Amino acid sequence: MERNKDQNTQAYVQILGTGMDTQETSPSVLLCFDHERFIFNAGEGLQRFCTEYKIKLSQVDHICLTRVCSETTGGLPGLLLTLAGIKNGSFESDDHVRIWGPPNLDLLVNAMKTYVPHAVMTKKNIIPQSGSALAPPLYVEELRDVDKFKAVNISAFLLSPAQFSPNDTSIVYICKLHDIRGKVDIVKAKACGLEDKRKLGQLQKGISVKSDLLDIEVHPDDVIGPPIPGPIVLIVDCPTEPHAQELLSAQALDAYYSDSQSNFTNVVNCIIHLSPATVVNSPVYEKWMRKFDSAQHIMARATRLLFPDPSFPYVQNDDDNVAAPNIKVPVENSVCGISAENLLKFALRPPRKLGLDRSCVQNTMTSSVFIEELLSEIPEIADAAKNIRNFWHKPEDDEVELSDRQDSNDVVIEEPSKFSVPKCLENVQRDDLEIVFLGTGSSIPSKYRNVSSIYVNLFSKGGLLLDCGEGTLAQLKRRYGISGADTVVRNLRCIWISHIHADHHAGLARILALRRDLLKGVEHESILVIGPEKVGEFLKEYIKLEDLDMLFLDCWSTTRSKWDNTEAEDKSSQPCLKKLKPSTPLDDITLLKRLRKVLGEAGLMRLISFPVVHCDDAFGVVLESADRMNHGEVVPGWKVVYSGDTRPCSEVIDASLGATILIHEATFEDGLVEEAIARNHSTIKEALEVGDSAGAYRVILTHFSQRYPKVPALDEVSMRRTSIAFDLMSVNLADLPVLPKVLPYLKLLFRNNG
Repeated sequence: MERNKDQNTQAYVQILGTGMDTQETSPSVLLCFDHERFIFNAGEGLQRFCTEYKIKLSQVDHICLTRVCSETTGGLPGLLLTLAGIKNGSFESDDHVRIWGPPNLDLLVNAMKTYVPHAVMTKKNIIPQSGSALAPPLYVEELRDVDKFKAVNISAFLLSPAQFSPNDTSIVYICKLHDIRGKVDIVKAKACGLEDKRKLGQLQKGISVKSDLLDIEVHPDDVIGPPIPGPIVLIVDCPTEPHAQELLSAQALDAYYSDSQSNFTNVVNCIIHLSPATVVNSPVYEKWMRKFDSAQHIMARATRLLFPDPSFPYVQNDDDNVAAPNIKVPVENSVCGISAENLLKFALRPPRKLGLDRSCVQNTMTSSVFIEELLSEIPEIADAAKNIRNFWHKPEDDEVELSDRQDSNDVVIEEPSKFSVPKCLENVQRDDLEIVFLGTGSSIPSKYRNVSSIYVNLFSKGGLLLDCGEGTLAQLKRRYGISGADTVVRNLRCIWISHIHADHHAGLARILALRRDLLKGVEHESILVIGPEKVGEFLKEYIKLEDLDMLFLDCWSTTRSKWDNTEAEDKSSQPCLKKLKPSTPLDDITLLKRLRKVLGEAGLMRLISFPVVHCDDAFGVVLESADRMNHGEVVPGWKVVYSGDTRPCSEVIDASLGATILIHEATFEDGLVEEAIARNHSTIKEALEVGDSAGAYRVILTHFSQRYPKVPALDEVSMRRTSIAFDLMSVNLADLPVLPKVLPYLKLLFRNNG
């Protein structure tokens, strides 16, 4: 029982993203006390969400997982690395966040060991199965960290339906705050002959004292009023109806139901439902919900099938017919719940504030309000938008030049003949190639820049991903919409990963899992993932947790020399390419031939990996398209080069010779050369010099340090053929001639933000 002087002045649970804004992950829930914080689930986008809304992750002590899969743990690796750096400044410190989860948490930890320092994950705690495999959970397992938690008792039990794999186990968490001891009844204290106030303090601590005026011993119950029961919160995740059936049968919750004899001390105040709407709407789940008479139900994963649309996208049109997010949704006649909103709270302490708290919930901004605010801050934007449109709708001689603007420092100088329009752009169509930047920041996601990922859109021929940092799926949904992103993922030809650092591949499992689900029951081939050896080791361990329907090919097997050797072989010896399982052993030559087939169907000749100077086994990549015919003439294919993370090096220059587009990392500004050298990254100037040495037609800079969230400084000369990548920026092959002319307008757009 909690002592008054130690009780938390504030305590609450809070929704950290209703599947974020794109419904791609399970929401996270924060249980917050003055000196202790718990996060339930860590899906992709959690760090970025917390950064944007200034939620301090540094104070998180425990991460509790309801399930172990890409949906609930996609943001865990990045979060662990960030917390280790924030809390300790060193991965080797012993003060790391505690992780709680079902038995298959071990499989995830083993997979993450390939790129997350082992010391960061030593504080993992497995929650065991109560009861037997054939019986529903009989009791709850109390979570203990050396000793009990400071402010709350947390217990849990597992839901593991017999017809499912052990990897499909989910956990129900029961969070009960400590009771608050009752107040001293002054009248009773006087009747017991107590005058010394110090004795009243001892009684509040549960210690009996001797009366000052009477020959009696006074016990706490003689003068202390009844305790205030601690509020109770349930975190429930039932991914399927069989899980819901096991939940209904679980004896572990009998003491918490409204008809229980012990209910006066175990009143459940709030239930946060992480179950999908299809399960929540099932008769079995509704029957279970009706067992709680007074609980506030918060539906964190409900969709428009049952509840109001979870505000996707953030900026919506004024005429969008979106239901009010705080509408109560009836379930049968006796139970009602509300759909969760980002940052919605349920206050637990102080007792007088027990209940819903919407004070932190943000209003959704409509597109007209957004544009109105932008025009009031930067009135020139209206004319700038007209000027940009002129790039596509007027002959070049008649374009409204940037020199007409008052800011003459932003004039684009004509590019020298050395960089004249390459032949591959002759009569190019807009459905040939588009490069979509899904993440342009380095290390950790920020409000303005997600971590590395590039989508190479080949339109009707599918597409490729170059790197796949955390949040890649969310970015695809923001760019193409939810159904459009599904189409992109379904039609991916292959995925290429540059190196093992988490900011370049932590979103991979989520993309692969979605593709697996989208193609279930459809004839298809497993997707090829090309990456360094460590990425292959991670995937090999991860598929023990969930099948990803993929095959792995080492980057070293896709170098130029390996391509040359393979193409020299007799093509007739190529084996029949049928659908293959991840467990099927295939030698690299067979996989490379398969890659050649996949690329050929996408209109590409080669995907060539080359080593770069960063960490061990770091690579860049070259994409070469096939030649095409234009009015009876052969037009050479385009060439796109992506440097990955690297110092300037001859390997990148050689690979980029005559490139149509060079996408080069530019992590640091020019004054931080020493830091760039120490961390094996490039400065802006160094990246531009690589492009100049290689004779690349256009250079697009990306992978900026998160200290430069907007537009890095570029000198006038550099702007001749250069562009700065932004998240969700799309560069069509047909637009390359005018690409540098857009940069000054981007600088105008962000002039107030640095």
